[in-house]
Amino acid sequence: MSDDPKDNGQNPTAHRAVNVTNLTPNDGVLKGKKTDIQNPELWDFPMNYPMSIIGHEGEHENLLNEVKLILGSQFPDFDLASIDVKPSKTGRFHSARVNLYLTEAEQVNTLYAALDSAKTVRMVL
Repeated sequence: MSDDPKDNGQNPTAHRAVNVTNLTPNDGVLKGKKTDIQNPELWDFPMNYPMSIIGHEGEHENLLNEVKLILGSQFPDFDLASIDVKPSKTGRFHSARVNLYLTEAEQVNTLYAALDSAKTVRMVL
């Protein structure tokens, strides 16, 4: 349904706002959970996978600890000392930069699900 007051629900060109976080697999847009790989055919495993994990403001130490817990549990051979933490230009935010070696899609799905539920993580690039 449109938010347009002129739209009485019968306007075929009326657009409807979609909240991506509430999509289900049946919506035809999102396949699986929001943290799952959407186009697995585009991924070529095994691969090196660099990523930046950006924390919420004021969560520098907590971000590093939480990232270490997640990566240490999912990638036992990962060198936790290699995590590079840098502040943003303004110093308000910090990012933890890592380079992972991934062998299968399920590792990506599990990692993104864990990072999505982490309290200190704002965004992952």
